[in-house]
Amino acid sequence: MKIALIGYGKMGKTIEQIAIQRGHQIVSIIDINNAEDIYSEAFKSADAAIEFTTPATAFNNYMKCFEVGVPVVSGTTGWLDRIGEIKEKCEKEGKTFFYASNFSIGVNIFFAMNKYLAKTLEVVESMVKEPLFPEKELHTILDTNIQQYLVNTSKVDFLAHRGLLQTLYGAQHPCGQIVVEEDYHAITPEVLRSFYDRHYHSGNCSIFLSGKVTEDTIRRVTDTFGTPFGQYQQKAIKLEFSFNAVAEKRIFIEREDALQSAVKLGCTTITRQNPDFLKLRVLMTLFGGYFGSRLMSNIREEKGYTYGISAGIMFYPDSGLLGISTETDNEYVEPLIQEVYHEIDKLHQELVPMEELTMVRNYMLGEMCRSYESAFSLSDAWIFIATSGLDDLYFSRSLQAVNEVTPQEIQELAQRYLCKETLKEVIAGKKLS
Repeated sequence: MKIALIGYGKMGKTIEQIAIQRGHQIVSIIDINNAEDIYSEAFKSADAAIEFTTPATAFNNYMKCFEVGVPVVSGTTGWLDRIGEIKEKCEKEGKTFFYASNFSIGVNIFFAMNKYLAKTLEVVESMVKEPLFPEKELHTILDTNIQQYLVNTSKVDFLAHRGLLQTLYGAQHPCGQIVVEEDYHAITPEVLRSFYDRHYHSGNCSIFLSGKVTEDTIRRVTDTFGTPFGQYQQKAIKLEFSFNAVAEKRIFIEREDALQSAVKLGCTTITRQNPDFLKLRVLMTLFGGYFGSRLMSNIREEKGYTYGISAGIMFYPDSGLLGISTETDNEYVEPLIQEVYHEIDKLHQELVPMEELTMVRNYMLGEMCRSYESAFSLSDAWIFIATSGLDDLYFSRSLQAVNEVTPQEIQELAQRYLCKETLKEVIAGKKLS
């Protein structure tokens, strides 16, 4: 089998080694330094491409593979907000794409290593308890991150998102403080060692086991990590920061060479702990959280202003950020924003038809089932519960909220939380004429 690799970090090199051992041929390797080679004849000759990069680059890589006619196996996570566009490509244009929730070739290798659990734990124990921070390897990682940062800062979507955070939180709030290239250069082995000594210890460590867990597995893990390790320190004092949103309704970030403008609308909102959150999530899905949403149907399908538009809630310490995100041609910025506000007005003024709400329910229930279909996704789910300060009934309540929310509640939630008057507008791109 002829295989092309997109991403040549640790995982890409591991895949290469395994593929060659099994008699496959690596015909092309695409990395940050030769991204244009995805259009080469060598790449096009591949039977399939295996993609392991970053959430910021994965979707564009998939689109390029579709363009040159190469099937894709995705090992990257964090891009599922655009899964609807992928599905449309596959359904309408006959493209081939494979992924699974929390799919990772590297992770799945560990299934074959169950019989080597003891040896595996020895390696993990050494990594956790006796880490090394070699300067040469650190420089390699930093160089890669700096290059990715420089790539990101050339993208209007990145600039608009960063601008929205600064607009809503203010420059003094941690969420409003932006990373600059100099910050990467300040990271040294000594800095990492200091961070490790403060935060890596048995006092704040939890272990989650899922899958085919036997008594022997539990015993071995307990023997390895069941005794205190690290420099245990008291929990850090939680700091409080006030939000200092800018007064302006609209913020413009100019990038003269931009081919399109990125549009971000947003406001701070409730957290997951709020009783309204689970039903608010249904509203946001209906509004702009999946391919059949109102924003997609109106602004993409009917108006043709954009290829994709999404809405949802992102979470930061002690706050949520309700955001609407898209990219569009410069000439469509104003009418696009007005259509977003038009859809908000409709949610305020009209009850959602039960047929539409049923479609949203079915979509959300399907996604929830798929999200917990593997041993790794189950462990991730419970890690999420533990780290977010939620209780064990959170998932049950999520199902209940999706099944029980009514059109009247959707309208009330829209009137309470989805208000055009509170949304800040951040636009990054060419100067608006």
